[in-house]
Amino acid sequence: MKLTVVIHQAEEGGYWAEVPSIPGCASQGETYEELLDNIHEAIEGCLAVDVTDIDLSKADRVVTTSMPGKGPPCESRYLFMAIPIPSAVYSVT
Repeated sequence: MKLTVVIHQAEEGGYWAEVPSIPGCASQGETYEELLDNIHEAIEGCLAVDVTDIDLSKADRVVTTSMPGKGPPCESRYLFMAIPIPSAVYSVT
């Protein structure tokens, strides 16, 4: 899965990032490298689901799926980054 992350330079220094496809998923870092680590951790936390807390009947099924996709070309004043999850390989698009 690849997610688009919007990275901003913070006015007070450092960086902050948000994931538009996951409302409320954001993080910050003093350095670009720290930000990448922090936003990756934030994405994992936002996507983590503990199915043991869900009341399931015998007819219910829990499945895992992935969404193939190609992001639209970016023309923006922001830096967009595709982050493969859970891999730690980052590529700037």
